[in-house]
Amino acid sequence: MSRHPLWEDEEFYLIRHESTIPWLILHPKEEYREFSQMPRSLRHRLTDLLTAIEEAMLEYYRPEKINIASFGNYLPRQHWHIMARFKDDSHFPEPMWGEKQRNQELKLPDFEKFIQRVKEKLHSLEPSKHP
Repeated sequence: MSRHPLWEDEEFYLIRHESTIPWLILHPKEEYREFSQMPRSLRHRLTDLLTAIEEAMLEYYRPEKINIASFGNYLPRQHWHIMARFKDDSHFPEPMWGEKQRNQELKLPDFEKFIQRVKEKLHSLEPSKHP
């Protein structure tokens, strides 16, 4: 898992989970054990960020499904996994943490171009710092 943020602002940062599928993880910069402990404004912003990431994945990769998950069992702080899933990925329809279903040989577009699209979408959501 890459610890170097692909994108960040004052409240959140985004990292890549190394995988055979496109898989990102969104973290708030402050640690919240539970979703309900996050300030309401941050929960609303989170929804906007997750939506933008999902839209970028759908537009760029055209997956069968997008999975968004938040567990916090091993890392007991809120964070969200966003994954593009394909019918022929190694685990589909099982979760990526589940039992492998097949060997996978996906031919996917360039990840760096995808991240550039994600950054553009997230940048458009950043609050203006100018009056």
